[in-house]
Amino acid sequence: MTTGQNTFSTDIATIRKRAREHLEQGALTPNYGGDVETAIRVLNEALATEIVCVLRYRFHAVTATGIASEAVKAEFEEHAQEEEAHMLWIAERINQLGGKPNFNPEGLTSRSASQYVEGKNLVDMIKEDLVAERIAIETYREMIRYFAENDPTTRMLLEKILAQEEEHANDMHDLLVAHEGKPMLDH
Repeated sequence: MTTGQNTFSTDIATIRKRAREHLEQGALTPNYGGDVETAIRVLNEALATEIVCVLRYRFHAVTATGIASEAVKAEFEEHAQEEEAHMLWIAERINQLGGKPNFNPEGLTSRSASQYVEGKNLVDMIKEDLVAERIAIETYREMIRYFAENDPTTRMLLEKILAQEEEHANDMHDLLVAHEGKPMLDH
């Protein structure tokens, strides 16, 4: 390949040689730009957060009561399924980086950014889920900034998850407005 000011150039022979080295590292290649140990730690914290969210949403889906609870229960269940998908995507990324996804229930709540709060009634449940989504949104944004260009695969994964978390927060906000009967924000 030729080099020039606007030309992409790479030493394919060197890349081929490096690809044969350290096969035990799987997808992790020498040009990974981030700190692998930190990436795995941060992702395991995100994994714990997603596990807690799955458990909280499933609890709410099962125990919500009231005249309007069936539609809300369905929303809780849908969110639980999406949070479970996030959990699995993150676990797979940890594995790709050569780490071990931490599914151990011991210490789960201390690793999680989100809390497991059940709520006393339907409105409390919705509020707790909205709080958890707002926590997730803020922490995912911080993680995206951390990974930036050092780990574009993880950054893109987290951006995908963030988009769904923002949708979840919007859904919870809409439910809260509907069930409290007043808008939460004046625009």
